[in-house]
Amino acid sequence: MLTTLRIKNLALVADLTLELRPGLNVITGETGAGKSVILGALNLVLGQRADRGAIRGGADGCTVEAVLDVSGLRAPLAGFLEENGLEPCDGGQLVLKRTFTAAGTNRQFVNGSPTTLATLATLGEWLVDLHGPHEHQSLLQPAKQLAILDAFGGLAPKRDAFAELVRRRGAVEAEKATLIVDERTYAQQLDLLRFQVREITEAKLRPEEAEEVEAEFNRASNSARLLELSQSAQGALGENDDAILTQLGALGRVLHDLQRVDATATPLVEGHEQAVSLLRDLQGDLSRYADRIELDPARLGEVEARLNLIHSLKRKYGGSLAEVIAYGEESQTKLAILEGRDAELARLNTELARLDTELATAGKALTAERKKLIPKLAKAVAKELSALGFKQSSFDAALSSNSQLPAPLCLTGFDELDFLFAPNPGEPARPLRAIASSGELARVMLALKTVLAAEDEVPVLVFDEVDANVGGETATAVGEKMRQIARQHQVLCITHLAPVAAHGDAHYVVSKELVAGRTESHIALLDRAHRIDELARMLGGLTTASRRHAEELLKGH
Repeated sequence: MLTTLRIKNLALVADLTLELRPGLNVITGETGAGKSVILGALNLVLGQRADRGAIRGGADGCTVEAVLDVSGLRAPLAGFLEENGLEPCDGGQLVLKRTFTAAGTNRQFVNGSPTTLATLATLGEWLVDLHGPHEHQSLLQPAKQLAILDAFGGLAPKRDAFAELVRRRGAVEAEKATLIVDERTYAQQLDLLRFQVREITEAKLRPEEAEEVEAEFNRASNSARLLELSQSAQGALGENDDAILTQLGALGRVLHDLQRVDATATPLVEGHEQAVSLLRDLQGDLSRYADRIELDPARLGEVEARLNLIHSLKRKYGGSLAEVIAYGEESQTKLAILEGRDAELARLNTELARLDTELATAGKALTAERKKLIPKLAKAVAKELSALGFKQSSFDAALSSNSQLPAPLCLTGFDELDFLFAPNPGEPARPLRAIASSGELARVMLALKTVLAAEDEVPVLVFDEVDANVGGETATAVGEKMRQIARQHQVLCITHLAPVAAHGDAHYVVSKELVAGRTESHIALLDRAHRIDELARMLGGLTTASRRHAEELLKGH
């Protein structure tokens, strides 16, 4: 459920925080007070396009933040957040935030992590079903109507199973497409793969070889210089007239004379002996190092050729030898498939035939289930519509199917659905998209939502203009339906009718005030006394009769 909605600098709102309750939340107020700002803010935080013109005058930007309790959400939210690199929910709370500036900068966050508008929109589909003046137009889409029928009959598992078959068939078709080429292209692909596999295989690569060859090449290409330097170092140590070891011998004799005169100089003699020992070890190491240096032009050529081969393979097939080796293994697999093309095509065709049989069976079973459901849904919706003022209306659905394979496959099955509605007796039922009245569409949606309340997984439903062009008993029925749906969902309803507002579990009023010379919208939760005042205003004015009527409406709520 939506627990908190905070709006800053949007239209007439400077800073508004709306704390919502479970059940039916009704929002009322004078025309132009700012009720539509609530819907606009919800649209923004759920990923809809931002209108910079909606930023409050004088402000640099606008911010909307929504906090939702998602502890009971059935949608796979935790996995979705992890896949998109977003912070998990803390204590079952999901925090959505959207900011945009007059300069056109948009930023959005989920649980404090920056994200995209598309991610917000996806979350919005799971969290809030918003039926405003235009949102209930989604009911006109055949795909939406089919989804409603499937939800009514609990067909989601069968529908998902069909969709998985379609996806598997698409994957097999893609495999087959890679094999179906003309003979010239086929021959070219074979030649290329055979060359690549041969080139990589014959190189007999090891993943760590590149560094080893690079080091050996550096030594081989600089062997003359290395020999010269090592010999020079040996001369400096012991072979030259002024060699270090020769000078250390003279130094040793002096230190021994010093020790004979003063026994406390013994550590100096020992230090000298250690230095001499270390330098003789160094002399030996230098000699062995020089002996290992090979002045072999033939070996240098071999190492250089190997290094050039490694660089060439890395340029063609990958940035490292491990990637080159992996590319060779993949090419070997592709080559085996191409060389066994006929057998592979036969296997794929057999798999396609099997999938087509399963699709035909699953699709026809879905169609049969849907045909059985249509009369039940039509009867249930007609009953709800009667209570909503359409006393002699008719509601039905027309199902059309195309199960001929191969055909363009839809994840939802072979069927298309059109809801048919005749609001007035004597008129033929027509598709919903032929109905112009938003009020009629909103009440059809309300009837459907009442029927689907138990199955619908979206936790928050928002209704606006659902009471358009109704009054009297119908308005009361609309309020009752809202309250009925609110037993399964949290419902927000923006209304102008007192009989609808009286059914709310919580009643909020939006008002305008002049603050420091500027108009601001505010919202307040009403207690019972103030609620009677607001209902009386909606009924025509603060008179004794309207107050009495308001009290009567609130009885039992």
